[in-house]
Amino acid sequence: MATTYTAKDITVLEGLEPVRKRPGMYIGGVGGAGLHHLVWEVLDNSVDEAMNGYASEVHVTLHADGASVTISDNGRGIPIDRHPKLKKPALEIILTTLHSGGKFEGQNYKTAGGLHGVGASVVNALSKELVATIKKGGAKYQQKFRRGKPAAALKKVGAARGTGTTIYFHPDPTIFPKTEFNPDIICERLEVTSYLHKGLRITFDDHVSKRKETFAHVNGVADYLAKITADRNARPVTEQPFTLERDNGGRLEVVMRWTEATDEHLRSYVNGIPTGSGGAHENGFRAGLGKAVRNYIETHKLWPRGPKLQHEDIREGLVAVLSVFITDPQFQGQTKDRLNNPEIAGQIDTAVRQGLELWLNENRTAAEAIVARIILAAKAREASRAATVQVTRKSATTRANPPGKLSDCTSNKPAECELFIVEGDSAGGSAKQGRNRTFQAILPLRGKVLNTEQASLKKVLENKELADLVTALGTGVGKGMDLSKLRYGKLVLLADADSDGHHIVTLMLTFVYRHLTELIHAGHVYLARPPLYRVNIGKETHWAQTDVDRDRIIKKHKDHGKPEITRFKGLGEMMPKTLWDTTLNPKTRTLQQVSITDALETERVISDLMGKDPQPRFHFIMERADEAEALDL
Repeated sequence: MATTYTAKDITVLEGLEPVRKRPGMYIGGVGGAGLHHLVWEVLDNSVDEAMNGYASEVHVTLHADGASVTISDNGRGIPIDRHPKLKKPALEIILTTLHSGGKFEGQNYKTAGGLHGVGASVVNALSKELVATIKKGGAKYQQKFRRGKPAAALKKVGAARGTGTTIYFHPDPTIFPKTEFNPDIICERLEVTSYLHKGLRITFDDHVSKRKETFAHVNGVADYLAKITADRNARPVTEQPFTLERDNGGRLEVVMRWTEATDEHLRSYVNGIPTGSGGAHENGFRAGLGKAVRNYIETHKLWPRGPKLQHEDIREGLVAVLSVFITDPQFQGQTKDRLNNPEIAGQIDTAVRQGLELWLNENRTAAEAIVARIILAAKAREASRAATVQVTRKSATTRANPPGKLSDCTSNKPAECELFIVEGDSAGGSAKQGRNRTFQAILPLRGKVLNTEQASLKKVLENKELADLVTALGTGVGKGMDLSKLRYGKLVLLADADSDGHHIVTLMLTFVYRHLTELIHAGHVYLARPPLYRVNIGKETHWAQTDVDRDRIIKKHKDHGKPEITRFKGLGEMMPKTLWDTTLNPKTRTLQQVSITDALETERVISDLMGKDPQPRFHFIMERADEAEALDL
C-alpha cells in the first residue's frame, strides 16, 4: 500500500472512459436488464423524433447472432454538419461525448425521453462496434466506432431518399458476461411503446426466431388497458373504463378500470419511458383518485357501516395506465425509472380528481358498482386483518420459541442468516446435519402445501405449514408486512430435483408471490439447485442437476472411462456431507435468485397455472405436449 498520496495518484477518466469503468452508473448493471437498456436508449431517441412529429416509423432488427441490434427511423436524421465550436461532425460529438445532444434547450424537442444527453454515447462506449448511418439532403452518410472511439471519419456512402437515422451496435463481451438479447423482452417493449404513441408504426424483425411483427394502435392507451385486463384474467366491474386526456402545457392520458382482482395494477410512463419506481405523477394520480371517490361517496351518502374506507380499499382491483408527456422531466438516475418533478403531482391530482368525479356523477350505474366493490374490499381487509392478528399473536418473538419443526441458527444477524424450506422430515434431517448451524436454519414441510392461489387469506393463515413459515420469518403477511422484522436475509426453497420437487417449489413460490411479495422485490428469495445425478467417471465425481447436465458430463468425459450413474430419489437419500458440498455450502452451491422482471407476465402465468379455472392449464399442456419426453401425471 502506498504511503504517500500526491497528484500523480489522481486518475482522470476522459471521454467515455467513465462509462466503461463504471457501466452500472449509467445502465444499472451489466446483467440482462443493463444489456437490454442499451436497446431502450437507442429506441428512445427514435421515439423522441416520432413524439415531436418528425417520424412515423421505427424499425428494430435483432440479427441472427442474437447479440447485435439495428434501430432505424424516418426522422430528421442526426446532424452531420461540423459543430462551430468543436470543429467535428455533430454525429461524432453526440456519440463520443457525454451530455451532448439537441434536447437541452427545448427548441428541437417539445418533449423527450432521452434528456440527459448520454444515451447514445453510453451505448457507443459499451459496444465493441457501432455503426451510425444518416440520410439527409439526398445523401447517405456513415461513421463507424469501436468501443466508444471513432474507427473512421464520417463519410458519404451514396445517394438516399428521405431522411432518417440507423444505429447498429454489438455490445462489448468484455463488459457484459452475456451479450445475447431476449427477443420476447424487446418485442414486449416495442408493443408497449406503440400503445403510448398513437400513430407510430413499429416493426420488429427478429432473425433469431425468424418472426416479423408490426405494432400500431389507433386507440393508444385504451387498447393497452384492454390488453392488460385480458392478460391478467381480471373481470371488469364496469362496462366501460374511465378515460382522461388533457393537453395543457403537457399531455396527460389516463385510462383505468376497477376489476374483481385483489390487487392494484398501475403502469406509469413519462414521455414514453416506463417508470417502474413511480414518482410524482403516480403520487398525484393516487391522490386525485382517492379524493374523487371520497367526494362522490360523501355527496351521495354512501359511507358504509362498519369498516372505515382506506386508500388501499379504493384502489383494490384497479387496473390503470398513466402516461404523461412533459417538457422538462427530472428523472432519478440515468435509468429513468422514477419521476422527481414535485409540481407534476399537484397538476395530475387536480386533473384526475375533477375528471373522475364528473365521470362518476354522469355514470351512476358504474359509480355504484365501483363503490360496492370498494366496500367489499374494506370488509375483506377487516376479515383478513383479524386472521393475521391470530397468527401474529403466535409469532416467535425470541429464538427460544421456534415455530413448528424449525431448527434455528445461532446467529442473530439477519443479513447473514439463511432459512431453508425443505420437503419432509427425511430431507430435513439430512439438511440439519449437513448445514452450518451458525447461520443456516432448516424448516421441514410435510408434503405439498396448500395451493394459495385458490384459497382465501384466512384459509391460508389457518394452514399450519404456511403459518409456521410466516412466524419464522417474523414479517407478517400481505399489505401489513414489515421487512424490518425479517429474521433471515435469504429464504431458500430446497426440494428434490424431480417433478414432485418442482411442484412443491411452485406451490411455495405461489404463496410467496401472493402474500410475501416484498421479499421477492427486496431480493430475499432464492431457489436451491440440488443435484439429480452423481456421475462417477474414473476417479472424478461430477454432479448433474438435470438429464441434460448428465448427458453433457458423460459426453465431455467419454474418453476417461465408463460412467457410474446414481440418480437420487430425494434429498433424504443424500449423506449430510454430500448435501453440504453440493447444495448448502456457499462456496460450492448454486442459488438462483427469484425476481419479477415482468409483473404482467408473472401475474398471467400464476393465474393460468395455479388458478381455479382449469381451461388455461389444459391449453398450456396441449400446446406443449410434444415437448415432453415423459409426463408424471
